[in-house]
Amino acid sequence: MCGIAGLFAKSPEIEAHLGAHLAGMIEPLGDRGPDSAGVAIYRAPVAEGEIKLSLHGPGWRDVAGSRVLADHGDQGIVAAPEGREVPTGVTLLSAGTAIETTKREGPPQRLIEDAGLLGLDGTHAVAHTRMATESLVTTLGSHPFSTGPDLCLVHNGSLSNHNQLRRRLRGHGVTFQSENDSEVAAGYLTWRFAEGDTLDEAVHHALEDLDGFFTFCIGTRDGFAVVRDPFACKPAVLAETEDWVAMASEHRAIATLPGAEDAELWEPEPGRVYTWSHAGVPA
Repeated sequence: MCGIAGLFAKSPEIEAHLGAHLAGMIEPLGDRGPDSAGVAIYRAPVAEGEIKLSLHGPGWRDVAGSRVLADHGDQGIVAAPEGREVPTGVTLLSAGTAIETTKREGPPQRLIEDAGLLGLDGTHAVAHTRMATESLVTTLGSHPFSTGPDLCLVHNGSLSNHNQLRRRLRGHGVTFQSENDSEVAAGYLTWRFAEGDTLDEAVHHALEDLDGFFTFCIGTRDGFAVVRDPFACKPAVLAETEDWVAMASEHRAIATLPGAEDAELWEPEPGRVYTWSHAGVPA
């Protein structure tokens, strides 16, 4: 079943409290996905020559030359010199200039507390609450999945050809950390970007090559994208005001946002790619 959410700030007031607004969105979505929750929030870009790493496992603090940006116990976020290797036994959850990823087993309330969401600012974010259906409940099997710089994906649905695609993508140098079909979708986008696609082009290729039913919310450095499969079996709602753009699996998640009662509200069309970007170009 699962629940997904995305929030894109269009005003300084929303940016200043983005984490709290996102927390208000994902808490009710815990009814759709109580097994795990995760968030990728874009904020506080690191300096030139540095890279922001979101890490999981013992020793995550031991990246040479790094400085700790956030400490979540067995997970954390560091700024490190570009090209610095992750220690053995530590898993990379995401890397980029702005993305910060945290994910946890259990309902979203635990994630909200552990990630300190209520105190975080940010420009935009995507989040997920998972009901496990096709793979084990583990931290690494939880969304969001990040397979390229400042790129992440959350997914509601199921892919039928993910094992075939996983083998194909490994041949193109894409690596995977779980058996989750959604990670294959993220890896597919990474491969298409390496082939020179824009986000819009990559997602349209995905509509041709991914079999199954899905709603994707995709985070990038400058914005996010939303797309449903051509049959649109999985629910999704989009809303926009002068201050924000939001998407969620259910309207009640969007209803928590300030000014939601006056928002333009619609259901995304099947097979259509929606994008928003702070850079003034497609996300």
